Amino acid sequence: MAQTSISIRIDEDIKKDVESILSQIGLTLSSATNVFYRQIVRTRGIPFPLTAVEQLNTTESALLKGLDAMKAAQQQAIINGTSKFTLDDINDIINESRQENREI
Repeated sequence: MAQTSISIRIDEDIKKDVESILSQIGLTLSSATNVFYRQIVRTRGIPFPLTAVEQLNTTESALLKGLDAMKAAQQQAIINGTSKFTLDDINDIINESRQENREI
């Protein structure tokens, strides 16, 4: 596969913070960017929710957390090659979301 280069501009302090965090998990900026791009291709979108910050009521917050948990589980299933959910998997995700909501 042919390689190409990209150039981006980012705040210097953010770059240093990100490099520090990535080095702790054994990644470089380049490898992390490659992981990010591969996830975009794999999930056919940005691999995390992009939302405006606003005050949500408890029900809306719980629903969004549940959806986020389902998306994360789906992405992990795709990565693991097990993209079919069992009923137990779905119930576990729902129960985890409910537990998180109780902790708010």
